[in-house]
Formats: sequence, structure tokens, C-alpha cells
Amino acid sequence: MKFATFEYGSRMLSGVVNGDCIIRLGAIPSLKGGLEGDEPALLSLIGAADDRVLQLLREDVEQLAPSEVSEKVRSGDAFRLCDIRLRAPIPRPPSVFCLGFNFRSHAPELKRPVPEVPVVFMKPSRSVVGPDDDIVLPKVSSRVDYEVELCVVIGKGGRYIPREGAYSRIFGYTVLNDITARDIQQKDFSLARPWLRSKGFDTFAPTGPFLVTGDEAGDPMSLSLSLSVNREVRQRSRTSEMIFDVPTVVEYISSFTTLEPGALIAMGTPEKIGQLHDGDVVEATVERIGTLRNRAVLER
Repeated sequence: MKFATFEYGSRMLSGVVNGDCIIRLGAIPSLKGGLEGDEPALLSLIGAADDRVLQLLREDVEQLAPSEVSEKVRSGDAFRLCDIRLRAPIPRPPSVFCLGFNFRSHAPELKRPVPEVPVVFMKPSRSVVGPDDDIVLPKVSSRVDYEVELCVVIGKGGRYIPREGAYSRIFGYTVLNDITARDIQQKDFSLARPWLRSKGFDTFAPTGPFLVTGDEAGDPMSLSLSLSVNREVRQRSRTSEMIFDVPTVVEYISSFTTLEPGALIAMGTPEKIGQLHDGDVVEATVERIGTLRNRAVLER
């Protein structure tokens, strides 16, 4: 299934995609009374969902005839995708973990050794923005780079998750563009603190457009990913080129902290990172998940 958080007028809603429409979670029979609030957020579903809940939800959506979907659009229980504005699937996630140097081709271009264990850092939740939001190029940086990444969205989560049980703790996947103030990062490498400041500016974690469950995304370790700037392809690779796979990373992070429902784990970027300039339109794509589009603008 494919989920999204979206704006319609002044309302912020969450829903499940059905063709060219999205049905709000509050209008799905199997979810009524089972989630917090009259208009439950996607994070509420993630926290409550188990295999049974998701199966009932899937049946509710798949059994809808086109005429029934059209009726839901007329009644305000569903919306045409062309009539809404997509937001980050989880606008304020409980945590945002990221991996550095998780593609063998990426570490050498930054003149760093290939890691023997996962290199994990975090971004503030306020760095998260959604599709078509601006990426603000801060005044204090002279070079801001793009980095396309597959992003894991934790479901039930927990602590000390063994790699063989990792997929059962994942709700789904989205796309994350790990924006980086590269000049600041290079300065901070010499201080042994290259991550938080260079990665943590507001708007430096565009996320979206959809949250796709594992049954629809397929094997996360066999997906293509690419990034273009102004329609020119700059990055292209496959998740099979990662050094540490998804189960290994889930096991590693949960060995030192509890992974909460809705936590994000960005799995690293391939080679050919590059600079964004004022007005650039950057599109990050992961196969079977979607394309995340944003515009870079100078901080005013």
C-alpha cells in the first residue's frame, strides 16, 4: 500500500492512495475507532498497525469499485491527487537517523575510508520538509549538496532487534534527500564532528512523496535510485551497492537506542554528490516509491 500526508485547503490529512485518488484514513471502515482522533495522522496508524490491521485496511481499499471511490470524492472522504498538496509523510518524526559512507563508491570521493561498521548520525526533526517545499541554502555555507537516499520508516520498532526480525519491525519506505553543507562538513572533519552542523539545518531532510509498505516496495536491497538537477541526471545507482543492508542497520541502531514507531533511517547515498544553486530543481527518485521534487533557494 501507498500512504501520504497531505493538505487540502486548510486541513492536514493522511490517507491511502487508490489509483489517482487518496482516501483519508478517517473514512476507512476498518480504522474507525481504532486510531487517535477524528482525522488520524499517519504516525497514529504506524503506532497502532499490526498485520491484521493492515490486512483489513488493504481489503477495504482494494474492494472499492471506481464508482465508490468517485462517491467518496464527492462526499469529501477522498481527494484527487491533483487537487491536494503532498507533505512529508511524517512531518515531525520522533527521530531521523542517517548513514554516512554506506555505498562503496561514496567514501572515496570524500577521501574517507570505507567503514567497517555503520556510520550513524542524526538530523533534527525540524530539518524534515515535504515534496515541493524549498530547500533553503543557508547564508553561512558556500556549498550545499544533494544526496538521494532510500529511507526506512520504522513500524513497531523496539530495542535489540535481531537482523532476522528486522523486516517485521519496518512499516515501509520513502525517499529522503540528505542535504549537506559540504564546506562546513569539511571544516568539521578536522574537529571530528562532521555531521550535526553540516546536516542539521532547517529544510535539510526533504522526505516523500509517499510512504510505501514492503509488500509494494519489494526487496529494499534491489531498488534503483537516481537524482536529477534541472532534469539532468547527476546520481544513479542501486541499493544492492550498499555496504550495510537494511536488517544490519536496524540491528545496529537498535543495539544502542530504542527505535520508535515512525523513526526514519536514511540508508546513505551513492557517488557523484554535487552542489545545489539558487533556483535549482532537484528530483530524487527511488524505484517503486516515487520522485521527491524540491527547489533550492538562497536564504534571504
